[in-house]
Amino acid sequence: MSTVTQQPVPESGGLAPDTAVTPTRGAGARKLPIILGVLTVLLAVVLLRSSHSGSTTFQLAVDSDFVQLPDIVVPSGPTAWVMVVVCLALTAEALRRMLARSRQPLWIPIAFAVAWMIGFLSWAAADGTILVVSLLGGAVALAIPLVFGALGGVLGERAGVVNIAIEGQLLLGAFAAAIAASTTGSPWAGLVAAAVAGALVALVLGLFAITYFVDQVIVGVVLNVLVLGLTNFMFRQVLTPNAETLNSPDRFQRLPIPILGDIPLIGPILFRQTPLVYVLYVVVALVAYALYRTRWGLRVRAVGEHPKAADTVGIKVNRTRYRTILLAGLIAGMGGAYYSLVSVSQFNREMTGGAGYIALAAVIFGKWDPIRATLAALLFGFASNLQGVLSAIGSPVPSQFMLMLPYLVTIFAVAGLVGRSRPPAADGVPYRQQ
Repeated sequence: MSTVTQQPVPESGGLAPDTAVTPTRGAGARKLPIILGVLTVLLAVVLLRSSHSGSTTFQLAVDSDFVQLPDIVVPSGPTAWVMVVVCLALTAEALRRMLARSRQPLWIPIAFAVAWMIGFLSWAAADGTILVVSLLGGAVALAIPLVFGALGGVLGERAGVVNIAIEGQLLLGAFAAAIAASTTGSPWAGLVAAAVAGALVALVLGLFAITYFVDQVIVGVVLNVLVLGLTNFMFRQVLTPNAETLNSPDRFQRLPIPILGDIPLIGPILFRQTPLVYVLYVVVALVAYALYRTRWGLRVRAVGEHPKAADTVGIKVNRTRYRTILLAGLIAGMGGAYYSLVSVSQFNREMTGGAGYIALAAVIFGKWDPIRATLAALLFGFASNLQGVLSAIGSPVPSQFMLMLPYLVTIFAVAGLVGRSRPPAADGVPYRQQ
């Protein structure tokens, strides 16, 4: 049996120093100036090779806003170069802090990301208009399944179970949601069915990984392939011949929240979404609170960090892991409902398109923290939506490059180029009670 170097379980708060949102330090602090410098040089090279004249318009409001914010019109080339200078200044500050062996505050990468994106969009949308509400609101919508999947991955791995089967949970959730919503006429019934479907996949994962000690990565990959084959077969044999009754669900419609939806800029982005997005807000808050502020969360992290110590103090390790991965499956399954109840009003074969693997990368990118994983998933959603926005305005940026962006970020995350990521100590290691 594999052995894990066990670490003491603290009596309070977190089990690992990287669970809280703290300033960047260590290996991440050393890599940050390099990453910022490379990105700044890339932006400068793009501007030198293809300078654009004209102006770029950033539209901050939509016609239905109670308060109409004015459009921001900026000269494309000069604005882009000003942002390059800002990026250079932030890179220099990160380098100074690295040489002084001081911490890198979070505002440096955040400010750099904003400045870099403003410079890039000013260049890419020259003589065009960027609809900021559509760009950011669409990013939130596209990130729905990624966030649900990432939260499921965080919970599973915090309990010590590697959940590679997120893709299968999303796909089976989309399949179940389409059938349940079609037969009942209610998208809410479809959402419940999607959650149950995700939990069923998690139950099979737990049966083999926790009870029979099968390698968790292998089980997850097999489950993904199994669900893919099963849904393809059922689509051809059941859904296609009975599309009117079994594959014609009602979609979730946009439901603006009064008052909040009228807040300029923020309202249309966050509070004029479908009910599934509002469910997502609640789930993120509950998971983050429960994982770090409740006795249940402490037990979950204990069995993922030091199961033997947890067992010693009376915590049922495998029972806790079962319950946690079932909850994780429920959450991930709800993300699958996005595809058949929000994106399109039917189920199609392989419609998740590998989103489960991107969600798993968001778990690593977010360092096994629900808030960070959510932000990572939103980043991937933003990159996906940016591709569509730039294509719509006729930007010279190749659409293939924008489609690559989430996967490039994934590679950087897995390679540790965004800082050191330490998984829970017992992640992936089955526990055999003595």
